[in-house]
Amino acid sequence: MVANEAWYPEDQVGGVVRGATTSAVSWAAVLAGAAAAAALSLILLLLGAGLGLSAVSPWSGDGAGAKALGVAGIVWLALTQIAASGCGGYLAGRLRVRWRDTDPDEVHFRDTAHGLLAWAVSTLFTAAVLTASVGAVVGLGAQGLAAGAAAVGPGTVAAAAGATGSAAARDESPMTRAGREHDASAPLSGDALGYYVDTLLRPVSMAPPPTGTATGGSGTGGSAGANSATLRAWPDASMVHAESNSTAALNRLMLRALRDGGVLSPEDARYASQLVAQRTGLTPPEAERRVAETLQRARAEAQAIEVRARDAADTARKTALQTALWMFVALLIGAFTASLLATVGGRQRDRVE
Repeated sequence: MVANEAWYPEDQVGGVVRGATTSAVSWAAVLAGAAAAAALSLILLLLGAGLGLSAVSPWSGDGAGAKALGVAGIVWLALTQIAASGCGGYLAGRLRVRWRDTDPDEVHFRDTAHGLLAWAVSTLFTAAVLTASVGAVVGLGAQGLAAGAAAVGPGTVAAAAGATGSAAARDESPMTRAGREHDASAPLSGDALGYYVDTLLRPVSMAPPPTGTATGGSGTGGSAGANSATLRAWPDASMVHAESNSTAALNRLMLRALRDGGVLSPEDARYASQLVAQRTGLTPPEAERRVAETLQRARAEAQAIEVRARDAADTARKTALQTALWMFVALLIGAFTASLLATVGGRQRDRVE
């Protein structure tokens, strides 16, 4: 008997046939096929990544589209599985030991099992290597950032961070602080919400007083388009803080309204209208109408943003679903190819004396 042949003699002890207990799995052949399949998979995956990157472009109108890249990626993944798994399965069947005095159906089953085992081991190994590679890339990126910070100097970085933080905390208005505190749960971002607050506080158009008439007189020399009963003469030096407080109050009211479906309670609506009338010179009915219209516009934008976010999440879900399904199909193709070519390699091995 040669070294790469397996004999299964049967002897009879006391009228009972006792078979050999040697395993029918040639693990050396399985591991050799798995190693070849894993190496070829990595090579083809790297080649596919390079081809894919060469086909895309950051410029509009250049390069392949997302749909074309998706189809190409699926086809390449299937071809990779066919080539790598076929190679691994063939080697596992060709390198296994020769089973003499074994039923042909049993030999066919064992060859199929060897190909499937080679595919399974190579798939697990490739998945582990890819996971470790991604983790290593992320780790190198974090180390690069840490090295850059160390090169600048911890004292400089801390000083710059402290100076920036203190300056921002000193210069930000109450409205900005309120927007920053509520930004995590607000339907709109701070800038978008600040725009609508600014819209509420836009002053009415002021016409120049007639010639020869005092601005503050009681005749027709008043401000055209402004309500002198509600328009306050805000001193620039002493009432800046009050302006900031009223702006912050309107910001909080807008946040509350958007969380409640774009509707303010009657008390909050009256308070917001008073603040708008005081800051802009509008009459109370005009201020109420401006508050209602601004809330309606803000609610419409918040709903549009929510719809776009849901559409993006649904698109990502569908993409992940299709990717998982096609990867499942590709892996099944690889398992079938490995098992099939293992039987081919096994038959060729048995023809060699």
